[in-house]
Amino acid sequence: MPDLLYDEIPSLDLSDFTGNDPLKKRNFVAALGEAYHHIGFVAIRNHYLSEELSSRLYETIRNFFSLDDSVKQKYEIAGLAGQRGYIGKGKEHAKGRNTGDLKEFYHVGQTVVGDDPIKKEYPDNIWPDELPEFKTIALEVYKQLERTGVQMLKAIALYLNLPENYFDEKVKHGNSILRPIHYFPIENPNAVPADAVRAAEHGDINLITLLMGASADGLQVLRRDGQWIPITALPDQLVVNVGDMLERLTNKKLKSTIHRVVNPPRQFMNKPRYSIPFFMHPRSEMSLTALPNCVDAQHPKHWEDITAGEFLTQRLKEIGLKK
Repeated sequence: MPDLLYDEIPSLDLSDFTGNDPLKKRNFVAALGEAYHHIGFVAIRNHYLSEELSSRLYETIRNFFSLDDSVKQKYEIAGLAGQRGYIGKGKEHAKGRNTGDLKEFYHVGQTVVGDDPIKKEYPDNIWPDELPEFKTIALEVYKQLERTGVQMLKAIALYLNLPENYFDEKVKHGNSILRPIHYFPIENPNAVPADAVRAAEHGDINLITLLMGASADGLQVLRRDGQWIPITALPDQLVVNVGDMLERLTNKKLKSTIHRVVNPPRQFMNKPRYSIPFFMHPRSEMSLTALPNCVDAQHPKHWEDITAGEFLTQRLKEIGLKK
């Protein structure tokens, strides 16, 4: 079918899926699948993250990123490939580029409860001594975003004619990452490389990304006709998009759409921007082999077989976080 060209991303109500009305649930699944097939992005309301909790985390990360670089760098641990703690300014770049993005960020990862052997795969989280509240707030945000993501994956499974719980065990104790980002102020735009941007165009690595409302405009999505459209979500919404792992699993039935964060006009480069995505990853052993019902004569298999862990390692090298 020809691509639908959206001028804005569709907005959906997650309570239509989680409620008790079968018709609303079916309509949610159909609308989500259509949006993910054509543009790969939706905005979701009535999710599990409260506005109060979101505000508390934004306040906390503003306090963290306002610390001196020398303090923040205490939490940048060599050998972790940026998977936990602080990642300094310009360290990450988009796949295929060498110029670092104009950002710094912090990674909070999975906490494994119980005796699941996957615990050995994950480094411990790193928490800044200067902000003891960071741990409590970040872990609660992580939990509520993960809970929301599980429901989104249930809807995706139904759209793909899979059992509703298809993804449940695959993402239980998955390698998901909460990433508070600071697009730091640039006082002198001439002092940074001419091609440096806040976040160069890229696709996300994971299954799905859940994005808490950013503190300023700038996020854009590349439509199939080559036009960039702005992504704006209301304060009570999450933007939820398809990542490369899900595109790969579905043999491009669901689209991981290229997106970017553009620089503001030069006179506003000295204003910061904050953003908090939650990258929902499966367990490393999950196979990303194309689902049989997504492959046919019209849609031959695009990629070789690979596990989620192998794919993540490959991508971390491509974006400069892993040597």
